[in-house]
Amino acid sequence: MNHLLRTARNSALPIIVLTAVGTLIYFFAEAYQVRIAYAFFMNLVVAIGLQVFMGNSGVVSFGHVSFMGVSAYVVAILTIPLALKKTQIPDAPFGLGFVQFDVVTAILIALAVTVAFAWVSGLLIKRVSGAAGEILTLAVLVICYVVFNAWIDLTRGPRSLYGIPIASSLPWAMLASAFVIFVAKFFRDSEDGLQLRASSENMLAARSMGVRVERLRLKAWVLSGFLVAIGGVLHATYLGTIGPNSYYFTQTFLIMAMVILGGMRSVSGVIVGTALISVGSELARTLENGPMVFGTKLPTMFGLTGFFLGAVIVLCMTLRRDGIMGDDEFEDVLRNRRASKAAKAAADTAAQAV
Repeated sequence: MNHLLRTARNSALPIIVLTAVGTLIYFFAEAYQVRIAYAFFMNLVVAIGLQVFMGNSGVVSFGHVSFMGVSAYVVAILTIPLALKKTQIPDAPFGLGFVQFDVVTAILIALAVTVAFAWVSGLLIKRVSGAAGEILTLAVLVICYVVFNAWIDLTRGPRSLYGIPIASSLPWAMLASAFVIFVAKFFRDSEDGLQLRASSENMLAARSMGVRVERLRLKAWVLSGFLVAIGGVLHATYLGTIGPNSYYFTQTFLIMAMVILGGMRSVSGVIVGTALISVGSELARTLENGPMVFGTKLPTMFGLTGFFLGAVIVLCMTLRRDGIMGDDEFEDVLRNRRASKAAKAAADTAAQAV
């Protein structure tokens, strides 16, 4: 209970700030700004989901976007109206071409399917570390992308699935991000989270102290897959159309840049990184189209967004491997500032007394 209350207290600041900003945008901003804010909260959900595994285990993962794709496709296949299914996936296997669920039921099924997939893949992921682990997670991403592209009867292949009911909005994305922040902080500060981070620093020492590394990695992998799946649901139920390219390298590197820039060992760092990358990507996307700046027409710069993301990853890994926040959370920064002010005040008082 104490851990639960402490997590709620530590999560309050970022949740309140993000909710306040999101609420202002929802009620007073233009429609395109609301869409940008929604994309921010959706990506924040996915990035924090990745942090739960990568930040605690120390194993870099390129495969988490596949969980986003699995949940999105399950929601799409289960909710598209039957009339549209007959034109898009008339030969869908398992009788899926003749069933349609309400959105809530479809979301629950999608999350369950994704968790099951995460558990199966996690049985392999938990056993490897270092370069082997990174390659294995990359293989998960590639396999899912190939399935999305090649299983035409079920996914429509490279063509988009459309007609998904629009059931999500910015308030739902804010609620999802608040939930994910709380869960990530709860796991990070739990006994399992502390032991898993200890194993990432020194696996032999952790094992000698009785830490069951494989079990903890599997738990973190499945939990992170569940959280990322929420991002997939948000994506599918907001756009109403999905395609395999939405869940491949472009989205992977976007999320990786957010996690690396802010600091993958800190939930607060991921929030900071997601905010900065969202602003930077939107600015780069604007510059790509050659806008007018102070009366001067800038040239079109195709690929600037990808260059920006690549540059962020390279510079962070070269100059600041721990990211902006390092291991610190917002509450750690505030606590250190208060301690510094108290120490300074005590020193001033002592000096005056002398």
